[in-house]
Amino acid sequence: MSIFPSIRGKALLLMALMAGSQAFAQQPRQKLDFDKNWHFNLGAVEGGEKPSLNDSKWRMLNLPHDWSIEGKFSKDNPATPEGGALPGGIGWYRKTFTVPAASKGKLVYIDFDGVYQKSDVWVNGHHLGFRPNGYISFRYDLTPYLNFGGKNTIAVKVDNSVQPNSRWYSGSGIYRHVWLETTNKIAIDEWGTYVTTSEVSGASANVNINASVKVADGDLSGITIKTTIYDANGKFVAAGGTVPPQTDSKTKNLELSNKIAIDKPTLWSVDNPYLYKAVTQVVKNKVVLDEYSTPFGIRYFYFDADNGFSLNGKAMKILGVCDHHDLGSLGAAVNTRALERQLQILKEMGCNGIRTSHNPPAPELLDLCDKMGFIVMDEAFDCWEWKKATYDYHLFFKEWHKRDLEDQIKRDRNHPSVMIWSIGNEIPQQGDTSAYRIAPELAGIVHSLDKTRPITTANDRPDTTNKIVKSGAIDLIGYNYHEYDYPKFHDRYPGKKFIATETTSGLETRGYYEMPSDSIRVWPTSWDKPFVREGNNVSAYDNTRPPWGSTHEMTWKIMKKYDFLSGMYIWTGFDYLGEPTPYSWPSRSSYFGIIDLAGFPKDVYYMYQSEWTKKDVLHIFPHWNWEPGKMIDIWAYYNNADEVELYLNGKSVGIKKKTGDDLHVMWRLKFEPGTLKAVSRKNGKVVLTREIRTAGAPAKIELIADRSAIKADGKDLSFVTVKILDKDGNIVPDADNKVNFKINGEGFIAGVDNGDPVNHDSFKVNYRKAFHGLALAIVQAKEKAGNITLTATADGLSSSTLIIRSR
Repeated sequence: MSIFPSIRGKALLLMALMAGSQAFAQQPRQKLDFDKNWHFNLGAVEGGEKPSLNDSKWRMLNLPHDWSIEGKFSKDNPATPEGGALPGGIGWYRKTFTVPAASKGKLVYIDFDGVYQKSDVWVNGHHLGFRPNGYISFRYDLTPYLNFGGKNTIAVKVDNSVQPNSRWYSGSGIYRHVWLETTNKIAIDEWGTYVTTSEVSGASANVNINASVKVADGDLSGITIKTTIYDANGKFVAAGGTVPPQTDSKTKNLELSNKIAIDKPTLWSVDNPYLYKAVTQVVKNKVVLDEYSTPFGIRYFYFDADNGFSLNGKAMKILGVCDHHDLGSLGAAVNTRALERQLQILKEMGCNGIRTSHNPPAPELLDLCDKMGFIVMDEAFDCWEWKKATYDYHLFFKEWHKRDLEDQIKRDRNHPSVMIWSIGNEIPQQGDTSAYRIAPELAGIVHSLDKTRPITTANDRPDTTNKIVKSGAIDLIGYNYHEYDYPKFHDRYPGKKFIATETTSGLETRGYYEMPSDSIRVWPTSWDKPFVREGNNVSAYDNTRPPWGSTHEMTWKIMKKYDFLSGMYIWTGFDYLGEPTPYSWPSRSSYFGIIDLAGFPKDVYYMYQSEWTKKDVLHIFPHWNWEPGKMIDIWAYYNNADEVELYLNGKSVGIKKKTGDDLHVMWRLKFEPGTLKAVSRKNGKVVLTREIRTAGAPAKIELIADRSAIKADGKDLSFVTVKILDKDGNIVPDADNKVNFKINGEGFIAGVDNGDPVNHDSFKVNYRKAFHGLALAIVQAKEKAGNITLTATADGLSSSTLIIRSR
């Protein structure tokens, strides 16, 4: 509520707002990157929390850090191939630091964005707390235990030794960022602003700002709270303020709200993700005690039972993907540029939605989704009280679910990209009456903190026996798979709203093809039956699915047909470590991705691009290197055209047109070496031409950097694609040459990959075998500007060198 207690209060507020730039800051809030120079030890340590412990021989590193990704793949690792076949264990992190004597009298906090898992934290030998959840962000108050002006020691024990505790690769360690934050004793609390918008139109919008002010000294005389809104260019838009009521010295927290009107707002959308910034100040007698910035977007959206989803009054479908949190060869250690690259690749495909399966994401992911225009389903739990893995979160749910869920909602609720809360994925208690107790409680926690977004659960049993649905706790009925039930949704749930929380699970290995392509294969035949097949490959034609899933085309054909189907989140955007369905060992990563683990698109990527974007698309596959006389199926994904004509060595082999609900066309030809050329036409005019040539023997290496200039900040990345080419520059589709990397200058190799789910080489070495002609080297900047020179060599091939500028 807005509080104007008296004429005196109004006068104080007016004076504060008029003071504006006259108010001066007393360094109101300082947030420091706390990632650098930690000592790390893998293994148990007796007395690891004690300041007197000598850690000088421990490894020195910077965070974020994932020790599991540095380990060796083995089927005997307790995580099992389902968990990525990499080691867990116990790790200790320690850091010595100083806090200026001038900070005495202030409050000093340490913020962890995520630690996997079961973390204990000490400062100067004092135990600060324990958090079992490996995905939640949390804070500790260091103030009572600090030596101001002297040395201090933070110690963190991370226990990921008891496994399996995850159904996918979790990583191990302090794998997200850490921050040291200092505030005055009267300041905005952690995640202490809540910005919502109401009465939104192209003409105006109301911005409602709630501020939670923490009061450590109880003296509120002369206090005002002022919020100023700036546009995306930093230009002043509007301002408003509040005077707190008179209180006594026992006051510890204040909840204050204000409404600010904005004329002609620019609305946030997936095509124009426009962000404003609200700067909230706590001012005491013209002194700024605190300043807190909150980016936000102005938008309105609606889920309708009959017409599906609309954003800012415009009907549209959510075209989303599910993704786990690992970043391929970088493991779970979060990196903003790596996340941005993933989102850029998805955006180019036409994707506009991300589901954070199955846990709270890194804050950086949501920041990027805000800036790039994605509709996020922000998910909390993979299980409640019943287990999926022996040692998973079910062990901690009863004690920790309220705290964890509250922290997630408070942290994420200002993101305009977040439009759906999911309180669970394929919860085993869907069929148990305990869901009547748990689901409403979780929904109540969410709605107590945010009433602006609907709640769902991702249900793999979406029928009317589902106790979560029957509890009435959820606003959107989430379907995992069961695409054949979509058309009859309203027969089952009259008047209810639909979201496809998880779909498809199509299986492909990039660059691998088997004939014929026009029959559907169900691998494994049952989820509980081992599936063994030589090579552990899956054909990249969209014709293989697990028993619970579908091909990509099958689900999309249904989804696009009905308006009430508000959208979908495909399993998955990218391959990920662990869960190597349909296989187990020696496979160690998934086959579900539209894009492989290295970030190279599989062929089905272009089906979505042809359906989800307006850009001209023509993609033909497979490669054209086969045994003479073998019958080969050639597929083409295309759009914005009436037909595609295919030529083999200059001779037409026929024109194909999509009919009915076709999403591709196909020719079956006898292989002969040479050139395949496809031409798409609209009204007789050529739209696009694509060619594939029979490649000769591997002859040379080509290096292509996604960015030739990066920041010298110790974190920025350049992703370098490695191609094996013949003498004429054609990519060699079966090339598996071992490529060695040498790097000089102001950078280092952060990881290598090739997208092969069966490769057991470490991601942290300076070589990689090509997989179907491709590999990847990830170059990370150091902190000094200069050139980075990367050279790639392989036996019998011409080498290649490129220069990346770090600046």
